[in-house]
Amino acid sequence: MPFIQILIGKVRRHQALTLLLLAAFFTILGAILFSATQHVSLGTGLYWAITTATTVGYGDVTPHNAAGRIIAVGVMLTAIPLFGAIFALLAALATAARLRRMIGLDFRLPPKGYVVIYGNGRIIDRVVDELHSSGTPCVVVADISDDDLGPLEGRVHLVKGSPTSEGIVRKSHPEDASQVLITGDSDADVLVTAVLVRHIAPSTPIIAVTDSAKIARALDDLGVKLTVSGDELMGHTLAKSLEAPHAAEVLLRLVDSNGYKLQEVPVNQSDIGKQLSAVRSEHNDLVLGLVTMSHGVALGVGTDPVVSDGDHLIVVGIR
Repeated sequence: MPFIQILIGKVRRHQALTLLLLAAFFTILGAILFSATQHVSLGTGLYWAITTATTVGYGDVTPHNAAGRIIAVGVMLTAIPLFGAIFALLAALATAARLRRMIGLDFRLPPKGYVVIYGNGRIIDRVVDELHSSGTPCVVVADISDDDLGPLEGRVHLVKGSPTSEGIVRKSHPEDASQVLITGDSDADVLVTAVLVRHIAPSTPIIAVTDSAKIARALDDLGVKLTVSGDELMGHTLAKSLEAPHAAEVLLRLVDSNGYKLQEVPVNQSDIGKQLSAVRSEHNDLVLGLVTMSHGVALGVGTDPVVSDGDHLIVVGIR
């Protein structure tokens, strides 16, 4: 189907160009013949031919003999229908393009490496803002219309439909994404979407937002190693702010600044075998912690883990 649509589009564009060239040819030919038979300048002949071909017909330049009237008839019978056909074809192309967008046939995903977000909500607006500011293309899969995008309009590629539908999930091609974020109206929706994404894209990293411990365990069984609870995250942040009044401000500075970016970067070969404290002292950026293959995230507080091959550093860098 995509090949046929592309082929039809090329044929229609070719038809429009052919009609335009023919209309221009007959208009210029009429101008040349009118200039020669009516003894006027080529510019005046061209002016007459254009006003005739476009049906404007001011009447300030008219043929004065039989030859001129025959030329006028020829321009009317050739150029006018050709220009009319061009306008009709362009109008049909514009209407067809709008219909394709309305029913989702003209949807195109960005190149590989985009982030797919399943679900919709206030948290999505903020996530998209951060991704957009960093230049990361984003695809949102949600059961909303273009009119409901609001601040997301122009910043995301929208796949319309329920994220719990296999056909809709397949349309977003999670296998081509660098990462997937799953949210939903309910924890059950998050689980269903995660099952579909993991089935379609077994190797794509998934982050899921859920408030249920049971769903979190089910997601872990699916290979979703990172689940985030918005309520839990907010609760811990506020609790730490009570312990240290400026803790929340520090966190916001890290995650809400266009000047900084959080990254997971592979450890250098020269860092393997060193303790995290030593790597921190040698690193140009602020190293927050270490992601190990066996023990997950280690902050290096109270313990000083040894860096191994395949580990990643969580660092704060300059954009």
